[in-house]
Amino acid sequence: LFPYTTLFRSPARTQPETTTHDNHNHLDEQANLGNLAAELAPRGYPADLMTPAGRLPYLEVRNPHASVLTERVYAQDDSYWWSWAERITGCDQPTTAAAILARVLRTNDDH
Repeated sequence: LFPYTTLFRSPARTQPETTTHDNHNHLDEQANLGNLAAELAPRGYPADLMTPAGRLPYLEVRNPHASVLTERVYAQDDSYWWSWAERITGCDQPTTAAAILARVLRTNDDH
């Protein structure tokens, strides 16, 4: 799972929330997420870097044709992670991660 984090579920929420246990400044994670966003843009998938105070930064990636198809992606420990703490691929492979995300977020009408 994510190093330096605790995942927990609130009864009122369906998504896990992530809280950091250290004062790490997350610059590496933000750079890795920026690299992934750069790979997603030419594929037509908008990605916003979110940097909530006291939490891990994440990339919110969405299908512009189906707003319900949205994923949060984290970068930590040199890997990209789904919001449910499953590894996608290494951060040295942003092209592969973008292809995986595009496949997951596409609809039957997307090319």
